[in-house]
Amino acid sequence: MKSTTPPAQDISQLQRQVKAQQQEIAQLHRLMEKKEAQWEATKQSLYEQFRLALERQFGPSTEKYGIKQGDLLINEAELIVDDDEGASDEAPADVADGDASATPSDNVAPSANKRTRGGRVALPPELPRVEVVHTLDATERCCAEDGAELKVIGEEVSEELHVVPARVEVIRHVRRKYACPTCEGNVKTVPAPAKLLPKSNASATLLAYVATAKYQDALPLYRQSQIFTRHGAHLPRNTLARWMVQTGERLLPLIETLRKQLLNAPLIHMDETTLQVNQEEGRKASATSYMWVQRGGPPGQQVVLFDYDPSRAGRVPLRLLGDYSGCLVTDGYEGYAEVVRRNDITHAGCWAHARRKFIEAQKAQPKNKTGKAGWALNQISKLYGVEKQARALAPAARQALRDQQSRPLITQLRTWLDKSQAQVLPKSTLGKALHYLDGQWPRLTRFLDDGCIPLDNNPAENAIRPFVVGRKNWLFSHTPSGAQASAAIYSLIETAKANGLSPYGYLQHVFETLPTLNEDDLSALLPWHWKETLPT
Repeated sequence: MKSTTPPAQDISQLQRQVKAQQQEIAQLHRLMEKKEAQWEATKQSLYEQFRLALERQFGPSTEKYGIKQGDLLINEAELIVDDDEGASDEAPADVADGDASATPSDNVAPSANKRTRGGRVALPPELPRVEVVHTLDATERCCAEDGAELKVIGEEVSEELHVVPARVEVIRHVRRKYACPTCEGNVKTVPAPAKLLPKSNASATLLAYVATAKYQDALPLYRQSQIFTRHGAHLPRNTLARWMVQTGERLLPLIETLRKQLLNAPLIHMDETTLQVNQEEGRKASATSYMWVQRGGPPGQQVVLFDYDPSRAGRVPLRLLGDYSGCLVTDGYEGYAEVVRRNDITHAGCWAHARRKFIEAQKAQPKNKTGKAGWALNQISKLYGVEKQARALAPAARQALRDQQSRPLITQLRTWLDKSQAQVLPKSTLGKALHYLDGQWPRLTRFLDDGCIPLDNNPAENAIRPFVVGRKNWLFSHTPSGAQASAAIYSLIETAKANGLSPYGYLQHVFETLPTLNEDDLSALLPWHWKETLPT
C-alpha cells in the first residue's frame, strides 16, 4: 500500500506559496488602509474647501476676531501640542484701527471705542469759515418795559458743514500785444503761461481734479465724462484718457527724483498685484500683468512708488531695486530671492500673511471646533499686542521690549510648530498654514534682531489697496502707456497721503509748478518741501 504523505519538497513549496499569499494579502490590506487614509484626507480637504467657499461667499471679509486672552495662557504651549482639544479655536483680535472720526490734524487717531454712539464729529478747524451774522430787526431791539435800545451782550455760535458743488468755468488768458506807435514795429507779446500739457485746453486744476477722481476716488473716466456733460462741458472719455497718459509721461522726471529718495531709505516695503492690459504687443488681452509698489523713508518723508510690468518674475525686483542693499520687507513670494541674494539684502517677512493662513484654517474647521489654528492666532495676537506697546518707542527701546516679551512668544510658537507639523495632514488648510509658517520662519523672526524692522508688510498693502479698489471699477488699462501713466499718478497721490497731504492740493501744486522748473530743481516738488510752505 502506497503512502499518502506528500514529499517534504512539496510541503516546503506549499508553505512558500501560502506565505507569499499571506504577504500579498497583507500588502493588499496596507494598500487598502493607505487608500482609505488618502480618501479620508481628500474628503476632509473637500469639506474644508466647501466651508471656506461658504465663508468667502457669505461670511465677513474682515480678519478681526474677538478672543478672550484669559482662555489661552502663555505657558500652555506644551499642553496645547499634546492635547489639541484643550485649545480654543477663536481667532485673535487685530490691532485696532484708527477712528475715522478723527480730524486730519490729529497725528494719531483715537480709539473707536472712545466715541459715543451718535456723537457729533467736530468740524475740522482748518476748513475755511464764512460767518453769517444774525441780528434782530430794529423793531425788536427795544426793551418791552422802558423802551430802551437793547445792546449786544454776547453771541451764540453754531456751525454747519456747507458744500459748494463743482462748477465748470473757462479761464480766458488775454495776452496783450505791444508795439511802437511811431515806427509800428518792435511788437512784443506777453509770453504764454507755462502749462503741463501745452497743446491742450486743460488747466492744472482740471487735470488734478480728474486724476484725483479716478486714482484716489476710483471714479472711471466715462463716469467723469457724464458728470462734466451735466455741468455743460463735453469732455469725451478718450480726451480725458489722453490727458492722463500725457500727464503721467510729464511726471516721469519727478518720479525718478522720488525713486532716488526711496533707494536711500534703510528699509523698503514691497508688494505686487495683478492688472489686465488689453493691447500689449505679443500678449493676449486676457494675459495677467502686474503693478508693483514700493514704500519707504523716514516719518514725514515717505515715498510710495508704483511701477507697471507685464511680468512677476524675479527680474522685476532686480530692475526696481538696482543696487539697493538695505532691508526689504515682503510677503512670502520667492520672486524677491534673487535680488536679496545678489545685493546681500536683509529680508524680513510678514506676520499678517502668516496670520491670514491660520484664519483660513480656522474658517475651514467645523463650527464650534477648537484646535491649533486658534492657539496660533492667539500667539500672533500677543505679538501684535507687544508691537502696539512699542509703536511710540525708539528702535533701541523697541528691540529691548521685543527681547523681553516677543522672544518668549516666538520660542513657544517654534516648539508648538515643530510638534504640530507631525500631527496635521500636510494638504489640509491647517497643514498649509503650518508649512508656510515653517518656510517663512527665518524671515518672520528677523524683526527680533532689529528694532527698525516692522512686524508685517501692511504699509505696502495699505498703499496698494486704493489701486485694487479702483481696479474693480475701471477693470483694466487699455495700453502699457496707460498703465505706466497710472503708476506715475498713483505714486504722487499715495506719496502725498503718506505725508499727510491732500492729494488734490498736492497734484495741483505739482501740475502748476512742474512746467516752470528744470530737472535739477525738481526736489522742490517733493511733498515734504511743499508741506513746509503751507500755512499752519
